[in-house]
Amino acid sequence: MPTGLLGRSLLILMTPMLLLQIVTVLIFFERHWDTVARQLSRGLAGDVVFVIDYLGQYPDPDHYEWIQNTARARMELDLFFERDAILERQITEPPLGLVSEELYIALDERLQRPFFFDLDLDDRRLEIRVQLKDGVMSIIAPRKRLYNSTTYIFFMWIAGSALILYGVAVIFMRNQVRPIRRLAKAADQFGRGVDVDNFKPEGAAEVRMAATSFMSMRDRIGRHLSQRTALLAGVSHDLRTPLTRMKLELAMQQSSPGVDALKQDVIDMERMVDAYLAFARGEEGEKAVLTDIGKLLTDQVGEALRDGQQIDLHIEDSLEMELRPQSMKRCIANIMSNAGRYATNLSVRAGRRGQDYEIVFDDDGPGIPADKREEVFKPFYRLEESRNQATGGVGLGMTIARDSARGHGGEVLLEDAPGGGLRVRLVLPIGH
Repeated sequence: MPTGLLGRSLLILMTPMLLLQIVTVLIFFERHWDTVARQLSRGLAGDVVFVIDYLGQYPDPDHYEWIQNTARARMELDLFFERDAILERQITEPPLGLVSEELYIALDERLQRPFFFDLDLDDRRLEIRVQLKDGVMSIIAPRKRLYNSTTYIFFMWIAGSALILYGVAVIFMRNQVRPIRRLAKAADQFGRGVDVDNFKPEGAAEVRMAATSFMSMRDRIGRHLSQRTALLAGVSHDLRTPLTRMKLELAMQQSSPGVDALKQDVIDMERMVDAYLAFARGEEGEKAVLTDIGKLLTDQVGEALRDGQQIDLHIEDSLEMELRPQSMKRCIANIMSNAGRYATNLSVRAGRRGQDYEIVFDDDGPGIPADKREEVFKPFYRLEESRNQATGGVGLGMTIARDSARGHGGEVLLEDAPGGGLRVRLVLPIGH
């Protein structure tokens, strides 16, 4: 079965037409062509029998010359007599083929003599050879005596009309499927953060209804994101103001174990608030632009190298993609920062893999157990058993990375690295 809507629609439309044509052709063969072939075969066989019987009654040369001229002029038959010859081959059973079978039956019923025929003597003629008592009579007849041209005209009309109808069906079905493809493309672009402001409903009523629903959903999601951003801005202001006052009050206090502990708590609260806002804000407000992913990756690796990380970068081929640069930088930075926190060396390889662009991060750290790999993507989740809590963050790094990747229609996957550490695969679909 075709996988696309166009292919399936054409199959549904054309299958009944094809079945109808097959039934029509079968009926034509069964009735029309069978009848025509039988009548033509009997007519040719009757002419052959007449010639043979006439020569049997009047074997003298004068009559042979008369029947030869008459057969050529009136019956389109050329007669050639081979005296004292013997028929080398004869047909004793009905051969394959409708025309051959009908001709055999007609000659066998009427001629009562050994005979042989060749329907493919050349492109225009056929030959019938009959054994006589004093030789072999060869009768050459035009092929049109057995084959009716209306048969081929019928097939040409059937095939021609079918091609025209199929062509018209393809054109109309493509016009009906095109709005659905545009809707799917708009939904994919919206999922990857690309603006779809120029999209408008078109096509059949059901497709326009789906497109209108998509536009309403897009507007609702946009309003929700805007409201979330405004709420987060207010939360940021409300939280930072008391935290700032607390820092000032603590700075004026004399140093003591309790005061120092409160200062560290305030610092931790600020860090958690910043991390939460970064996670919740995501890529809100940033537009997708055509970005050189290789250059973006090189810049991020350069910043990590300046911070002291050991990174081996290999870019197989670069590619320009529709991305939100800051969001993608945050995604790559979080993955490399996570690797740098728990591993000594990091290998980064990037290149095109089919319809995706993959960035593979391999580290030599302790890795993550297979049953815990999905857990690390949960907000504020930390692997206390395999990761040092004192050196870790607040548990949002991989969450933000996957959120950014999925916002571009991609994915972040965790696997075992060949060297025993953790492999992080960032997969980004290549837009079309």
